[in-house]
Amino acid sequence: MTPLLQALPIAAPVAGWAAHALFLARRLRTVRTDPVSGLMCRAEFTSRALRAIRHPQAAVVLLDLDDFKRVNDTYGHGAGDETLTAIGRRLDAWCAQRQGFATRLGGDEFAAVVRLAPDADLHAELFYGLWQQLAEPVEVGSAIIDPCASIGICRTTDRPGAGLSGLMRGADEAMYRAKRLGHRWQSALAMDVYATVGGRRIGRPGTALAAAANRKGAR
Repeated sequence: MTPLLQALPIAAPVAGWAAHALFLARRLRTVRTDPVSGLMCRAEFTSRALRAIRHPQAAVVLLDLDDFKRVNDTYGHGAGDETLTAIGRRLDAWCAQRQGFATRLGGDEFAAVVRLAPDADLHAELFYGLWQQLAEPVEVGSAIIDPCASIGICRTTDRPGAGLSGLMRGADEAMYRAKRLGHRWQSALAMDVYATVGGRRIGRPGTALAAAANRKGAR
């Protein structure tokens, strides 16, 4: 029997195991990845963020695309998904340069955790850095889409001792303030300004129903 024939009984199971391992790795990568943006899923993001915010230079960033419904209504949801994919790639690249990572929270809202030096110029980081990168045109077939985002940031120094939910809330309020004022970005204040319903800033989707239920229950 030739050496090749002798090796066949061993090679076949090894090849099968390798193929199965590759299949499992792809399945795991799919489970951990948002299918539209290509970013990590929210559960993976939360797990990593809980550790990342322990760093004294950590900052939580939230961003929301302005008037994104118009993109879906005008060009279709396929074009909307391609826009979200482009935003995901750009946000991921920006985060990677700052030892960070990002996720899509849902719809057209994204979150990230990065590290910024205490003396970092936030306008340079968030406007000339992030906002202008996100605002680059996206070509979808014959259409040219110009994304525009509102950005909020909350550094650990903005809310000393706050956990992930507190930092997320601070960034969320800053993002809402940027959108309301027509600014590109805003930084978190030392404490919450807007009323809270069920742990969420009032004005967020679903909070009106929760507020109505709370009022009804109080009667």
